[in-house]
Amino acid sequence: MISLTSPVRTRAHDWPAGVKLALLCAATAVLFARNDLAFHLGAFASTLVILALPGRRFAGVGLRALWRLWPFVLLLAGWHFVTGTPQAGAVIVLRLLTAFALANLVTMTTSLSQMIAVVMRLTAPLARLGVNTRPLALGIALVVRFTPSLADKGAALIESWRARSPRRASWRIVMPFTVLAIDDAEHVAEALRARGGLNP
Repeated sequence: MISLTSPVRTRAHDWPAGVKLALLCAATAVLFARNDLAFHLGAFASTLVILALPGRRFAGVGLRALWRLWPFVLLLAGWHFVTGTPQAGAVIVLRLLTAFALANLVTMTTSLSQMIAVVMRLTAPLARLGVNTRPLALGIALVVRFTPSLADKGAALIESWRARSPRRASWRIVMPFTVLAIDDAEHVAEALRARGGLNP
């Protein structure tokens, strides 16, 4: 669902990670607090403008990540059209796209080490109580790192299926995709064990 840090430098790369995450939380809260279509159209358009400011290369990565949501957009739009609530469906779709685009902007302009540092600072009180907070920080980093990787592997599986069969892949790629995900997880676990695990 999200990208790694973009090599295209922007002003946001120099902002503190905590500030960006706080702004993301505030923006998401506002998106869920408003239900008028005009507001969400303006918010989505503004987000696209922000995405386009650093240039075509930066915007292209962000838009490709946004395109991955098309099945959810189609499902939501279709359901609300069938139930006779197209305006409510449009609000939900725009809210989803805007929140995703903003979250993707944060990950594109923030390194994993900065995000982990923020999580470690926020969980410092738990660490003082003897709780090992490193697994939480590492878990967040792994989700951010491997989500786009797994999405690419899923797309490759679909393309491989299409090259070998006229039928749609649908549920048939679930098992090989699961095997790929487990294989990646095992490699990561072995690498962690080789480096001492998650002990403080």
